[in-house]
This record gives sequence, C-alpha cells and structure tokens, in this order.
Amino acid sequence: MKVLIIEDEKPAAKRLEQLISKYDASIEVAGKADSVKQTLQWFESHAQPDLVFMDIQLADGLSFEIFEHVKITAPIIFTTAYDEYALKAFKVNSIDYLLKPIDDEDLAGAFDKLNGLTRSSSPALPFNSIEQVMNAMQMLTKEYKNRFIVKIGEHIKSIGVEEIYYFFSREKASFCTTKEGKNYLLDYPMQQLKTMLDPRLFFQVNRQYIISLAAVKDIISYSNSRLKIVLEYAQDQEVIVSRERVQEFKQWLDQ
Repeated sequence: MKVLIIEDEKPAAKRLEQLISKYDASIEVAGKADSVKQTLQWFESHAQPDLVFMDIQLADGLSFEIFEHVKITAPIIFTTAYDEYALKAFKVNSIDYLLKPIDDEDLAGAFDKLNGLTRSSSPALPFNSIEQVMNAMQMLTKEYKNRFIVKIGEHIKSIGVEEIYYFFSREKASFCTTKEGKNYLLDYPMQQLKTMLDPRLFFQVNRQYIISLAAVKDIISYSNSRLKIVLEYAQDQEVIVSRERVQEFKQWLDQ
C-alpha cells in the first residue's frame, strides 16, 4: 500500500509516518505535501496513491480546495485539530478522521475501518464523494448568528447570544429569555433559529426549547428514559428531553 501524507506541520507529518510504519512496515509513504499548491503539483506528477492522510488546515488554505482542481480516487482519512462537535460533519457523511494528536489506537482503528470497507461488497468507499466533502466543509466553516435585534415598544435593542439563556416558542411565536430574566419576541421561527445558532453553545432539547448550558439549574431522570431540565426563570414549565435525544444531549453536555 502506498500512502500520501498532506500535513503542514513537519513534526505531525513525521509522527504520522512513524505510526504508520509501526502499524505496518510494508506500507510505503509515497509522498508528503504541506500545502494545497504542493499537493496539486504532487498529483500532476504521480499516480493516485492507495490512501491519503489529509490535514484540513494547510499552510495556504483549507485542504478542501484540492478537490476543486483534482479528482482524488483514493480513500481519504482526515487528520485535524478541530473540536469534536465540528467533526460530526464528517461522521454524518461517513468520512473518516483522526483527531490530533494521533495515537496508535486511533490509527489502527482507521485502518481497520478502511480494510473493512475494502473487503465489503460496496463498489466504492463512502468517503470518496466530493459532494460529501464539500458538505463537511460548509458545516465546518459556517458562521453563526452573534446578535439578535428585538423591538421594545418604539425602541430597538441588540442582544448578544452570550446574554441569552434560552429560546422558546409559545402559540407559534418565538421568544428569547435573557440572563436578566426578560423575554423578548423574535422574528424567527424555532426551526430557523436552530440553524442560526452555534450548536456548541445551544441545544434544541425539544420543539419548544433551545437552551444554553448556563440556563440549566438541574437535570432530573424522568419516566421512559427521558430527562427533565430545570431552567432559570422557567420553573413553571416542564422542559423534557425525549428519549431519542437523551444520548445526543449528554454528548453536548460533555463536549
């Protein structure tokens, strides 16, 4: 097997090469590149490798730019220092990744997955889709809303998301509750709010509530494997996390 390492940090590239050799000494590192430009030059003069290890952030930009200029038919394992929530972009699109710093166990797991996919009856590896890669890029580089404009009588006020405890819906209208305990009517429906908010800061526990961690006073085990959340300024409201969302909610709490 011949592999290409695309990594702009020389110590990281050297360590990855050592880990690969330790995993399987017969694997050949056919080349290294530390930038988008250098990678494109490498593909112009070399045959496709059997596997590509690709860092996301390179010296001259995001590695996703490579796919706009060259068709890579080899399976790709991304190496990245992005936080784990951002990496959900890769999980949902079946793109494998290694979170830096890479260790032996992580590398072995990635190779095991690669070998399993290669042995399967699937005609192509699922992480070869450029469309999937571009979707992942959009999720990683998306900008989220930082402020909301609200109207108070004849006055207009700008509220930063760091001032907001949670968002909730009542009778088809959406509101936000601030850390001061004040409620403000918003112009956006809950479904749209979910796409506008940074998912690392806010979590939609059900159709009525999108909450921040700072708003949570208590979490109580509830019937049917659900959770009940006690929020600041919302003691009279039952905020329930459905059984289907409990595991994802716990992961969000533990990020």
